[in-house]
Amino acid sequence: MADTWDVYGVTLSSRLFLGTARYPSPAIMEEAIRCSGAQVVTTSLRRQSPEVKGGRSIWERISKLGCNVLPNTAGCRSSKEVVLLAQMSREIFETDWIKLEVTGDEYNLQPDPYELIEATEKLLENGFKVFAYTTDDLVVCQRLHGLGCEVIMPWGSPIGSGKGLINRYALETLRDRMPKATLLVDAGIGLPSHAALAMELGFDGVLVNTAVATADDPVAMSTAMSHAVKAGRLAYLAGPMAPSDTAHASTPVLDQPFWRQTEPRVKESKTR
Repeated sequence: MADTWDVYGVTLSSRLFLGTARYPSPAIMEEAIRCSGAQVVTTSLRRQSPEVKGGRSIWERISKLGCNVLPNTAGCRSSKEVVLLAQMSREIFETDWIKLEVTGDEYNLQPDPYELIEATEKLLENGFKVFAYTTDDLVVCQRLHGLGCEVIMPWGSPIGSGKGLINRYALETLRDRMPKATLLVDAGIGLPSHAALAMELGFDGVLVNTAVATADDPVAMSTAMSHAVKAGRLAYLAGPMAPSDTAHASTPVLDQPFWRQTEPRVKESKTR
């Protein structure tokens, strides 16, 4: 069954986005992306600009894979920084896509909602197609979508924590209240089961980096994440059963099971 989806006019068949940081080597990163089937990879201009010697090898490998590149603004702390870096990314990577990140807190790297909204307005005015990384705050996400941001990327938990979906209620609320938005869980995915759960909740995709890049075997983990995303999506489309507080027999019982035979009666002796 084909399960394609549209992201800013680009048709994709994979719902797994992969990051390109923290891999043991560029070769392992390349193989992990290939085995995952991911069609979108995120990259930082500050780390992997093709004009910088240290990042040239990584950029060449990414280009060879034929994936859609999603530059990010990781490390920015203001809308002014974001716009400058986004403009540089568009020129170098030749794409209007930008993953918007504005750090507000140094400890958990939580996005700054005020700078995030301001940056989104400026980027949209400049023709960028914004993928906004934010928390699971409903009001902030609604505001971003209202501005014209089509892809919202709420965290499952703080970036790099691997804690999974720590506020399932908030994520379920986002999906329920924003049915027309494209929603991806970004940050905090540590296990394939976390990715599967996000997809079971009806999210359109997930973005994973640290869980794959820092695994003992990144290639195996990227493959596992790919299967988990597909399984979660299929489960969502299939329509999972509703949970119940009581047990319900899976096999209905009408009188007696057909395989049970009545034991023969013991004949009474006629002699007393």
